[in-house]
Amino acid sequence: MKIFITGSNGLLGQKLVALLGKSNHQILATGQGACRILELPSNVQYETCDITKDNDLNFSIGLFNPDVVIHSAAMTNVDECEVDPKKCGDVNVGATRNVEKACESIGCRLIHLSTDFIFDGKDGPYNEEGIPNPISIYGQSKLDAELEVQKAKCPWAIARTVLVYGIAPGLSRTNIILWVKSSLEQGKTIQVVDDQFRTPTLAEDLAQGCLLIAEKKATGVFNISGKDFLTPFAMANLTADYFKLDKALITKASAATFTQAAKRPPRTGFDISKAVQQLGYQPHSFEEGIRILESQL
Repeated sequence: MKIFITGSNGLLGQKLVALLGKSNHQILATGQGACRILELPSNVQYETCDITKDNDLNFSIGLFNPDVVIHSAAMTNVDECEVDPKKCGDVNVGATRNVEKACESIGCRLIHLSTDFIFDGKDGPYNEEGIPNPISIYGQSKLDAELEVQKAKCPWAIARTVLVYGIAPGLSRTNIILWVKSSLEQGKTIQVVDDQFRTPTLAEDLAQGCLLIAEKKATGVFNISGKDFLTPFAMANLTADYFKLDKALITKASAATFTQAAKRPPRTGFDISKAVQQLGYQPHSFEEGIRILESQL
């Protein structure tokens, strides 16, 4: 199978390259700017591609002629999306429309990555039939992108996920595990939210979920997340326990404590039963995720 990946320099993109590099599939990894992947497997090529420009995208996809496109590229900083809605729309909606049209032109399958932020967080955890009601510009852009994909005249699947964490080269954003570990090792007191609920997702698990969708030629919407329903406060405590650090330095806080440009849904998280039953998806627990992350430090 020939697989085309957008957003290959990002966290999920790099995990997809690592996973697919162990397969017999032929991979074209694309991203903005120079390749940040430290070592490309022999079955993977990297190519710069600006997916906001349909000519660039059509040329790359047409030349490679993939069987499936995994569209992982997105503007994911929720507050930056709130501050710059035009850029958010161009990247998250406009580029998705370009990807959709390019897939239609050659008749290949499309796997699109989406988010729990399409929901308002009043009724989580959600299954695939939950009613979207985004409360941020980021969430609205990802819902609009989903609606574009669902109109596609080619086979499509949407993989929704939640609070993805992991380590990859060249990424400036940290994650809750590394932040808690570093802070407690330095003896810092940290405030951690205890009134938001998520099912945090190990990036390697999300990559595996995408591969399962691709290999099984599955269509429709799938929740691909972790299986543990946790608050950030609970995640911080599990991290402290794992690394044998002082939990007394962790204090509870409400979301209202922090000033952020965009609203966050209070209670999301996903029911992953459909992915487990139909795809054979089996994510790690959050504690197992900490162990895997530690092995990569």
